[in-house]
Amino acid sequence: MARRKPPPAALRRPHTHRLHGDAREDPWFWLRNADDPAVVEYLKEENRHTEAQTAHTKKLREQLYREMLSHIAEDDSSAPYPRGGFLYYTRTEKGRPHRIHCRRRDAAGAGEEILLDVNALAAGKKFCEVGVVEVSPDHRVLAWSADYRGDELYELHFTDLATGRGLGDSVPGTCDSAAFAGDGRTVFYTVPDRTHRPYRLYRRDAGGRRGDAELVYEESDPAFYLSVSRSASGTFVFVDLHSKNTSEVLAIAADRPGSAPRAILRREAGVEYHAEHRGDFFYLLSNKNARNFQLLKLPIAGGAPATVIPHRDDVTLEDFFPFASRLAVLERHNGLPRVFLCNYEGEGFHPAFDGEVYDLSAEHNEEFNSRDFRLRFTSPVTPHTVLQCAMDSGKKTVLKRTPVPGGFRPEDHRARREFATAKDGARIPITLVHRADLARGAPLPLLLAGYGAYGLNYPPHFRAALLPLLRRGLVFAIAHVRGGGEMGRRWYDEGKLLRKRNTFTDFIACAEHLIEKKWTAPAQLAISGGSAGGLLIGAVLNMRPQLFRAAVANVPFVDVLSTIVDDSLPLSATERDEWGDPREKKFYDYIKSYSPYDNTAPAARPDILITAGLNDPRVAYWEPAKWANRLRETETGGGEVLLKTTLHAGHGGASGRYAHLRETAFEYAFIADKLNLVARDGIEPPTRGFSVPCSTD
Repeated sequence: MARRKPPPAALRRPHTHRLHGDAREDPWFWLRNADDPAVVEYLKEENRHTEAQTAHTKKLREQLYREMLSHIAEDDSSAPYPRGGFLYYTRTEKGRPHRIHCRRRDAAGAGEEILLDVNALAAGKKFCEVGVVEVSPDHRVLAWSADYRGDELYELHFTDLATGRGLGDSVPGTCDSAAFAGDGRTVFYTVPDRTHRPYRLYRRDAGGRRGDAELVYEESDPAFYLSVSRSASGTFVFVDLHSKNTSEVLAIAADRPGSAPRAILRREAGVEYHAEHRGDFFYLLSNKNARNFQLLKLPIAGGAPATVIPHRDDVTLEDFFPFASRLAVLERHNGLPRVFLCNYEGEGFHPAFDGEVYDLSAEHNEEFNSRDFRLRFTSPVTPHTVLQCAMDSGKKTVLKRTPVPGGFRPEDHRARREFATAKDGARIPITLVHRADLARGAPLPLLLAGYGAYGLNYPPHFRAALLPLLRRGLVFAIAHVRGGGEMGRRWYDEGKLLRKRNTFTDFIACAEHLIEKKWTAPAQLAISGGSAGGLLIGAVLNMRPQLFRAAVANVPFVDVLSTIVDDSLPLSATERDEWGDPREKKFYDYIKSYSPYDNTAPAARPDILITAGLNDPRVAYWEPAKWANRLRETETGGGEVLLKTTLHAGHGGASGRYAHLRETAFEYAFIADKLNLVARDGIEPPTRGFSVPCSTD
């Protein structure tokens, strides 16, 4: 790569900060200045280098993209869901990258009404993502918002659905959260502070002016987020206030939108709860004295809560959905989700689902008086399937199964679950999917993915984009490491704060298990993770660099210490309940012991592809950019480090299904190339090595 001109001297000075007597110098600190043309040009140079170094995979990329596209029904629609005499749904059209939001009357022969064509919004723009799509209770007004940069700042609009014309002023700089009051005109919406934290709730008429908006609530604690929604019953507007370990819900009567919000239960440090409503009670999913959560009911008029579903040590309550006559509860037991259908005394049953490994989630359940619960079922070999489950009998009806053209047959693939043993004896679930006829005589090329943070599960979904790699003999595996929620709340607690290193050693234990069981070998093992999963990848590369052949780290959170200590950055204050507060020495020392950027030492590492988004508000682009250079400075074995920055997007990468699919094809081509999944047709790979001028040159 041609050497770029050195950045201005003011930028090239190494940055030093001191905390707890520890002076830390950062020679790549200058990359934080996105307003400087030299920084953007540097990122473009990195992109040009990455393209040059992967030019030999260009044909493969295009082939993978075409194969991936062949497994997508480009003309398709979602399962329509009923709401107030209408059927709402989205659909896609061949050649158009974005969804079209539609509805029709719930009557034979009713015509389609297009509510929002995202393709029209995206025309001529490099990025477009829709946030809010909310129809008023009387079905007359649409509130919608769009982000045109990828920075997750949305402009909120209102449309009169009878005329298709805009109502009132739009509202710039909002978050992706809004709710209508019962009158169908009053709208509640949220806005962020300077660190992108949603902290204010406003109220205004959909046809009003910006200056008419009234401030309803402001959250002053920097550790708390604010969001707004309507209760399932439609009786209340809920204002949800939550940090990583504490919750508070405020209620506003939907028929009195001007009334002041009142707390259902005041916040109590370490107590989380989620609220819903039915009749004379609020229903609360709470972890107070219940690590895996319990379901309570609390009289609206006042009084003590009563237990509906008690806490159990072996079952985690993850969510619940109230209906007029029955409840649907999502649970997790032994690492797998299940549904509990019950009455309001907690008496019920679990409908059966087949499969060794699968995932369940709620679909659109908009009719409070319905006696059916709609959910989504999927597994690594089962495309997303919308089911309607009768809450009285458990009888399931398939409403929609996502079509997978291109010759896919579920019986040609096999999904299974195994367990690795961690250093402390914990059993770590691993999900595997592969071609059913794959021979097990010799180690196979394998991609191991992981996340392990925030108590979030890495779901074993069906992934159509994987089919071209599975067809070529790849085994795909998910390490369900601690820090996630797959095995209950304990699983999360044992992978956060001062036990965060369990996440990394669990992942390594999964890799070693797969090698020991002859699924793969270090020379045929690739790993991947994104965001907090990118932190996981960075940490295990420092701990066991020679265990892997290749690694992909998408928007990786790798400069953990510098980010969490800096209150000026998005998410820093809110993240301290997850990772610890570096202003306390015990947390500073612990985070410093694993932070990938701080622990990158001389080593021979696998080839690494790193991605970033210039407008990313969650993991700033400079974290992966700085880390790429630290990796190059300390590489001793000739391992390749590539950085690819999307210059017009944020945390989720490019918008639109075709652009997103091309990004996936690029990453999969990198993996396929490194694992020799396909022949290079005689094309020699480029010479390894990429020298970037030091920031102090």
